[in-house]
Amino acid sequence: MAIFIAIVVVLQILGSFIKFGAFSITLVLVPIVVGAAVYGKMAGAVLGGAFGVVALINCINGVDPGGYILWSANPIVTALLCLLKGILAGYAAGAVYSVISKKSIYWGVICAAIACPVVNTGIFLAAMVLFFQGVLTEWAGGADIVYYLFIGLVGINFLLEMAVNIVLSPGILRIIKAAKSVFI
Repeated sequence: MAIFIAIVVVLQILGSFIKFGAFSITLVLVPIVVGAAVYGKMAGAVLGGAFGVVALINCINGVDPGGYILWSANPIVTALLCLLKGILAGYAAGAVYSVISKKSIYWGVICAAIACPVVNTGIFLAAMVLFFQGVLTEWAGGADIVYYLFIGLVGINFLLEMAVNIVLSPGILRIIKAAKSVFI
């Protein structure tokens, strides 16, 4: 788990420099999915929590400019958002994998790799609508809020995160099989 946490931290720090739109692309979802599949949903939650802590630090220190705006607008909600979306995305990946892999490990990996960014982005979008209406309206600059949310704010990031996870799923499957034969 320590190695997985280190990978999550390093990838989140490196990913903070890759921007598409207002927010950085999240590169850490792949090791979160692998860790959740190998060690279970609680391990996925821990790895997601590590991702959330680094994301929160990036919001606080301004490395993530969009996150810094959210932090400035509401630090408590921003902290909870960073932590909860990561924890729940990791937990969801582990839960989905544990259920579906009983029938097919391949489909378990694919579905877990899809669930992780869906939960991460879904919680972010819900928080933006529920707690950051003013910021969202300002960022949209007069555009339709729904259009802005899905196309302008998270569209490209989400699609890239999803594509990376799906494309790397065969590799994830090989890592999981190797790790389970060695460590479990």
